[in-house]
Amino acid sequence: MTKVLVTGMSGTGKSCALEALGQRGHDVVDTDTDEWCRWTRDDEGRDDWIWREEAMARLLLAPRAKSLFVAGCKSNQGDFYSHFSHVVLLDAPLEVLLERVAHRTGNPYGQRDLEREEISLYAATIVPQLRRSASRVVDDSQSLDDVVAQLELLA
Repeated sequence: MTKVLVTGMSGTGKSCALEALGQRGHDVVDTDTDEWCRWTRDDEGRDDWIWREEAMARLLLAPRAKSLFVAGCKSNQGDFYSHFSHVVLLDAPLEVLLERVAHRTGNPYGQRDLEREEISLYAATIVPQLRRSASRVVDDSQSLDDVVAQLELLA
């Protein structure tokens, strides 16, 4: 079965897209939880919340009857790209991302100035890397229905 990684910066709508895909009957896993991630230190001594390798391997190697959509943006996600049929980058202009994180209620990340600065830095440095590794880029400044429809075409 098809396995799709939906990745992108905070505020791109990964969680919203997965919620909609789940409501349409697809298997979905939002990895932004302790079940799927763990804290570690990167090579420069910074905290890094990465995927739990064993948990992700179990998820991605398990047989399934339906397509699977996984959302996340972790520094070690590239280690798992070979298990995905598609790696989709959700991308939107920085102004859109900052507006979304300022007003979301389900996740407080991005509402403090330091976090907003981080998002700006990551948009400039990480998004180009994600763009190069993605098999598809979806403009997430369009409606959620349009984004979900594009993702569903990959199932």
